[in-house]
Amino acid sequence: MAMAANEIEALIRAALPDASVTVEDLAGDGDHYAASVVSESFRGISRVKQHQIVYAALRGRMGGELHALALQTSAPE
Repeated sequence: MAMAANEIEALIRAALPDASVTVEDLAGDGDHYAASVVSESFRGISRVKQHQIVYAALRGRMGGELHALALQTSAPE
């Protein structure tokens, strides 16, 4: 079962309400996405921790409904 880009975006925004989120379906199959997430919450924490926060926002859907997510995260400039 695939996920829609707007569902991924909504889950991330629910966890990070201040975030600027862009989600792109890379293969048109609902399984392979790229996401850019910019949030003040990421300031001062490692890239690994930033990605862990985003994966946690997806509530266990990685590896199931969502096969692949290329992440780019940062704090606002």
